[in-house]
Amino acid sequence: MTPTQLLRSLAPRRDGRAGTAAASWRTPVTMAVLTLAAALAAALGPRTGTTSFRLSEPTDVLALPTATVPAQAATVALTLVMAALCAAAALRVRAGRPPARALAPAFGTAFVLALLTWAAAGATVPVVGLLGGALALSIPLVFGAMGGVLSERVGVVNVAIEGQLLAGACVSAVVATVTGQPLVGLVAAVVAGALVATVLAVFSVRYLVDQVIVGIVLNVLVTGLTGFFYSTALAPDAARLNSPARLPQIALPVLGDLPVVGPVLFRQTVVVYAMYVVVAVVWVVLFRTRQGLRIRAVGEHPEAADTVGIDVRATRVRVVALAGAVAGLGGAYFTLGSVGGFGKDMTAGAGFIALAAVILGGWHPLRAAAAALLFGFVSNLQNVLGIVGSPLPSELMLMLPYLVTVLAVAGVVGKVRAPAASGTAYEGAS
Repeated sequence: MTPTQLLRSLAPRRDGRAGTAAASWRTPVTMAVLTLAAALAAALGPRTGTTSFRLSEPTDVLALPTATVPAQAATVALTLVMAALCAAAALRVRAGRPPARALAPAFGTAFVLALLTWAAAGATVPVVGLLGGALALSIPLVFGAMGGVLSERVGVVNVAIEGQLLAGACVSAVVATVTGQPLVGLVAAVVAGALVATVLAVFSVRYLVDQVIVGIVLNVLVTGLTGFFYSTALAPDAARLNSPARLPQIALPVLGDLPVVGPVLFRQTVVVYAMYVVVAVVWVVLFRTRQGLRIRAVGEHPEAADTVGIDVRATRVRVVALAGAVAGLGGAYFTLGSVGGFGKDMTAGAGFIALAAVILGGWHPLRAAAAALLFGFVSNLQNVLGIVGSPLPSELMLMLPYLVTVLAVAGVVGKVRAPAASGTAYEGAS
């Protein structure tokens, strides 16, 4: 295969018109179900009074007025908007065209506003707190998702994201405590995540062990090691080994003073700013550089990549190690940016959620980051609904993040295609 043929093979696959239209019915059907749920809530559980949305905090330089709306009327109006968007999506599908990309985000925004307006009647919704908390919960997921995208784009299923996050969290706490330098702890987290990923790469690429099995074993191993270390050393001697200084928040000039987005996005720690850079760099490298073309070639057609002189196995090992380094940085956020110390099993399955974000985002860095942000937002939405006294059952609010994820994957995204060689060992001459 020539380089030109290899480039053509990496072009996005386009299904036929009928197949695309049939698959796209998932979106209007999902929209219809959610619109019906909102309509039933407004009809069977009408809310009296007003709902307030606080757009500024007392410490903000530029204060915005609190927006107040009549709860029942606003809920009905937003439900009608949802119905209109659902109808627009259905009409496009019926005409043989997929729904416009803006329809799903617009519908989701209307649904969230309707839910907040209905549930928080008589109370005040702290918008900055809602968005800031969502970002905080999303940060480890975004780093883990970037690690997953890099690994799978090069052909290795990175089930060990959980172990990489946990290793980064543990090592960063210890190193930052011993040295007294949180930035040194960040570097240690990067190294720890890369080491875990290198083990995954060596066994799956060099020795052709099943990638999923190696990933699961690494998760169990890292969980056991960090748990044992925490019980025997970190907890008994927390003052010397598990009391890292938290990273300070840095407000960017001008940007940090903007209303709403300023305190949410631009009054953050260095880890959050690193996250912005990592997402942009991963996208640029994968889709705008020659090295990114090589990575995607190895993940799609390793035989063709080998034919044009790419060392498939070496490329996989290097990129998987880099992916682990990125995930390890996300683990450091738990200890240095959020909690201020390592706790046993503190990642709480974040690595598996990040892996779901990779799939939800279609193995694209920007969409995977958006999927991670969605899960973080819904997780914090559950907390905010509990604070404002939502009439929703507590059991429903606990399952809300997972319910939204299932609806997004099955109802909006539908069938997605992973890199063709993802999870497949390569036994070529490289």
